[in-house]
Amino acid sequence: MEESVKDKVRQILTEYLQANGHRKTPERYAILDTIYSIKGHFDIDTLYHYMETEGNFRVSRATLYNTIVLLIDANLVIKHQFGTSSQFERAYRNETHHHMICTECGQVAEFQNTTLREAIGSIKLKRFTASHYSLYIYGICSKCVKAKNKKTNNIKSK
Repeated sequence: MEESVKDKVRQILTEYLQANGHRKTPERYAILDTIYSIKGHFDIDTLYHYMETEGNFRVSRATLYNTIVLLIDANLVIKHQFGTSSQFERAYRNETHHHMICTECGQVAEFQNTTLREAIGSIKLKRFTASHYSLYIYGICSKCVKAKNKKTNNIKSK
């Protein structure tokens, strides 16, 4: 199944590059393959290191940034802005999911909720056709709550 997805996204990229007059470089395809090997979110640094260690393919950060822009435009990658950090994930055949972002440590956790998905899917939007959506819920993760409680308890006991 995974190889058929990679074949399909390579085909989509090829069609996008041809339609927009861009060159079909080995680096672009290597970046695409690497992205579709990563599960979940990643940032440029993670992608850079993953390509170096797992993919055995060295590209510059500038090439990564430029290629990410092309892949977003080709609807093959989704960009998320979680607080101050930009993170990305693959777009093709990516199931709708939601995000919980901890405002203390920055951890991002994905979750799925059928009730939310159905509620959002049933909303009628005037003069607008939605293609996809992202839901971000900001708060404090259980690990940070425990750390805060421990710190508060330590202060009270002094």
